[in-house]
Amino acid sequence: MDAFDYKILQHLKIDSRIPLHRISEKVGLSISSIGRRIHSMEKKNIIEGYTLRINEKKLGFNFPVFVFVRLEKQRATNFSDFENEIKRFSEVVECWLMTGSQDYLLKIITKDVTEFERFLTLKLTTIE
Repeated sequence: MDAFDYKILQHLKIDSRIPLHRISEKVGLSISSIGRRIHSMEKKNIIEGYTLRINEKKLGFNFPVFVFVRLEKQRATNFSDFENEIKRFSEVVECWLMTGSQDYLLKIITKDVTEFERFLTLKLTTIE
């Protein structure tokens, strides 16, 4: 990795669909060199994939909530079981393992407080 690679990554982080010729103009390398460098970073798993951001509000999800979760017992199987269960819920858009007094931080999106309460009581709190 050199300074050019880091500049390429900066542009891809802002817009992963940016055309190679735009990166070339901004970084000062040829289009073919940009393509080779990106391909090399993909092969080395420096670039693990591409993603997109969704405007949750445009889809009607106007009530984002952050929830801390603490497990009763901090054993590997408990963590694994919880993570497998939480994957089933489309309302959970992010799940972060934490240190300290809480075990997880969840980002949950729902349409309103009523839908969040329903999620909390009928789904989240049913996980052992």
